[in-house]
Amino acid sequence: MSYSTSTTPDRWSLESWFSDFGSADYTEFKSQLVLDVETLKTQAGALGKDWAEIVQVINALESLADRLGHLSAYLGCLSADDANNEAVKADEAWISTLEAESTKLQASLRSALAALSDVEFATMLSDASLSNAEHAVKRMRYEGQHQMKSEMEALAADLNVNGLHAWGRLYDTLTGKIEFEMTFPDGHKEVVPMSRRRALMSEPDRKLREAAFHDGQKPWNDHAVTLAAGLNGIAGTRLSLYGSRGIPHFLDTPLFDGAMSRKSLDAMMEAIQTHIELPRRALRKAAKIQGTPALHYFDLEAPQIAAPEEKPLSWDEACATVDKAFSAAYPKLGSYFREMLAQSWIEAQPRAGKRPGAFCTGSQLKHEERVYMTFHSTVHDMVTLAHEVGHAWHSCVLRPARSFAANYPMTLAETASNFGEMILLSGLMNDPGITEATKAYLLDQEMLRAHAYLINIPMRYEFEKSFYTERANGEVSVSRLRELMTEAQRKLYGDTLLDDGTDPMFWAYKMHFFITGVSFYNFPYVFGYLLSQALFARFKAEGAAFLPRYEAFLSMTGSSTCEEVVKQTLGEDLTNPEFWATALKAMEPSLLAYEALP
Repeated sequence: MSYSTSTTPDRWSLESWFSDFGSADYTEFKSQLVLDVETLKTQAGALGKDWAEIVQVINALESLADRLGHLSAYLGCLSADDANNEAVKADEAWISTLEAESTKLQASLRSALAALSDVEFATMLSDASLSNAEHAVKRMRYEGQHQMKSEMEALAADLNVNGLHAWGRLYDTLTGKIEFEMTFPDGHKEVVPMSRRRALMSEPDRKLREAAFHDGQKPWNDHAVTLAAGLNGIAGTRLSLYGSRGIPHFLDTPLFDGAMSRKSLDAMMEAIQTHIELPRRALRKAAKIQGTPALHYFDLEAPQIAAPEEKPLSWDEACATVDKAFSAAYPKLGSYFREMLAQSWIEAQPRAGKRPGAFCTGSQLKHEERVYMTFHSTVHDMVTLAHEVGHAWHSCVLRPARSFAANYPMTLAETASNFGEMILLSGLMNDPGITEATKAYLLDQEMLRAHAYLINIPMRYEFEKSFYTERANGEVSVSRLRELMTEAQRKLYGDTLLDDGTDPMFWAYKMHFFITGVSFYNFPYVFGYLLSQALFARFKAEGAAFLPRYEAFLSMTGSSTCEEVVKQTLGEDLTNPEFWATALKAMEPSLLAYEALP
């Protein structure tokens, strides 16, 4: 593929999904979806022990889920593309209600599956129409064995809209409006939206970071009681539902969602604790570069080596660099990336009204992927592009699978994205045309990622685990939340933080703790990071011969547990701490190079 000298980033096309928002095909699709949800909900509610009828509902649900997912992804794309579009927001609210109705019919189906005897269930699974759907159907039955009666689950779904999820909406609304007065290092004062605070704490200027941190703490302390009520409300609702569903431990549900076992989680965390000095060494080097005996919390996301002052990276240059790295190491990935560009499946233009962040989404109905980001002509943006295309490639590999076998858990979602990112970074580090200054910057960025995945996110897990343990006995006060957060930070960071360098209010402003759709939005990221390290280490050792096994790994992610996928494709045991230790030690060559920097 040839690249022009244009610096204008790509604009995506969504016309193959719907001709336009509000068009006739869009409106007809919505109307039919409503009818089909109601029809299937009635059918699911009337299910008995006739397994042939259950099979019909299962297959109808798969088709329905494809269409719901297609429309949801489309609206998500439009909403990110233009955050001020009120009509799109209205349809997003509408589809959330429709998804709640779908949840009710799924509860009825799960109850019917749970009511079957083992013999009846085994007979049902032998039906040819359920081929390659066994894993998904077994999971539905397991959920059915751990849920309330269908009418109670339906009530819980309705109450969650105005209860559990209302706490999340309150958090989003409240924090989205928070501002604070900040005194900048030059003495001028400015009212700053809280959404800008994190960016300010990533600035190279330490005085700027310090001012943003301390001035920005006041609103979190002012709203601490409200935020603690929200956190207690979210956790309390979950714990009550777990009890009514016969789920013995608060980790059981997130582990089920992640398709992994408690033994694997404990083995991973044990390996991190055993080898915690590796990522801590990176933080000590960062402090040395900074010229301080240790770091403060406001130093943790800031680069210690600034990006070299080179000419801005054009979009076409970034695409050519990603293409070169992908094609040299993994030709099929390079070809797929060029296809994404040719089909206009990437949105990267910097425009007013776009939401921040980056994501990959797709439609199993159309078998197409889309990548969303905003390109600001930096190396970091180029790495983000490689990361998101890695996600898209994962979905592409799964296209031949039926939908029930193509929905992979969050634990396995980050492996392909990190793999794509590492291919690019490896290519850059070995490119003779890259300056030493750029290589030093990339090393610093790699150590920032290692710190996030191996110290900061495990710290969040330790906090949340302690919080849920105490919440089971009653509400947890603001002062105790601060103590639990400080204890978790000291446990993971050790002496790499200054004596006054912790952030007791991190629980209040880390949005992940307030996500109501999923709990423990932390350890799956660590899992994905370390597993991708293990995969890439194999790739470096075996070269192109490893890639068919890598694709076999990706193709299994929606149809097996994490343990089974890794056992069958890598021959490794996730419940063995040594596997995780080996993956963690893969950072050592980069760490040594980082420590050797002047």
